[in-house]
Amino acid sequence: MSSDQKVESDSTNGAGTQMPLFYKNPLPLDSEKHASHGMKKNFGLGFTDGVNAVPINLVEMPQICHFYPIAFSPDGNATPVAILGLRDNENLFLNKDDSTWLENTYIPAYIRRYPFIFSEMPGSDQLSLCIDMDDSVVDEKGGESFFDKDGNPTELSNNALEFCKSYHAAAQQTMAFSQELAKADILTDRQAEITIYDNRKINFSGFKIIDEEKLAAVSDKVFNEWRKQGYLPGIFAHLFSGSQWQRLTHILNTKLKNEAK
Repeated sequence: MSSDQKVESDSTNGAGTQMPLFYKNPLPLDSEKHASHGMKKNFGLGFTDGVNAVPINLVEMPQICHFYPIAFSPDGNATPVAILGLRDNENLFLNKDDSTWLENTYIPAYIRRYPFIFSEMPGSDQLSLCIDMDDSVVDEKGGESFFDKDGNPTELSNNALEFCKSYHAAAQQTMAFSQELAKADILTDRQAEITIYDNRKINFSGFKIIDEEKLAAVSDKVFNEWRKQGYLPGIFAHLFSGSQWQRLTHILNTKLKNEAK
C-alpha cells in the first residue's frame, strides 16, 4: 500500500542503518504476500517497555505538556521528546500488565502509530505503508486482516494509511520547527538532580531545553516569523511542561514505595 505524497520517509532503510525506535522488521504490506496475515488483537503496549523517551510532533505538544516533561534531543536534530522515565530503561507510564497505559494520560502519536510506518521504497519517491513483521504483532493466519478476500485493504489498513499520512505531515513540520530552534541557538544542555524515595538522588541528563534568556533575546522579526509558522504553541508548551518533572518524580516515588512493601 502506498501514498501519493512526494515526501521523504521518517523511517530508515538499508544495510547499516538504524531502525526507528520500536521497529524490528518493517516491511511493505502486500495484498499477495500478506493475504492471510493479520494484526494480533490487543497486542498491547509492551513494546514501549524500557523506553524512557519518545519523539513527539509539534502539533501534539500542547497536549503533551499536561502529562510529560518535554525536552529536545542533544544531537543536531533537536527532536522534541516526551520524557517517560527518570532512569535508564524505565517507562513509568506502562502499567504492570505490559498492555495498558497509565489511566487518563495522553499517549503520544509515535506510540499509537505502531506497528505501522511509512517507508520510501528504493528507486521511488512514493511512500509505502509498512508494518513491523514481528511475531508479537502479526499473525500469519489470523488476527485482524490487512486485506479482504478480494485483495482490497481492510478498514484497519485504510485507517493506518490515513494515520501515517497525518503523522508524516506533522513530522515534517516538526523537523522544520526543530531546525529553527537550533538555528536560533536558544537550546541549552541541561541535567537535573532528582531526590527520590528513601532520600536517594539520581541524575538525569543528556537532553536540551529552551534557554528563556536566549528566547527573550530573539529578534522581533524572527519571533513574528515563528508566530506565522505556528511554532509558538510548541515553544510555550515546552516551557509549561517543566512542571511535569515533579509529576514524574511522584510517579517514580509511588512505584518505589510499592516495591518496598
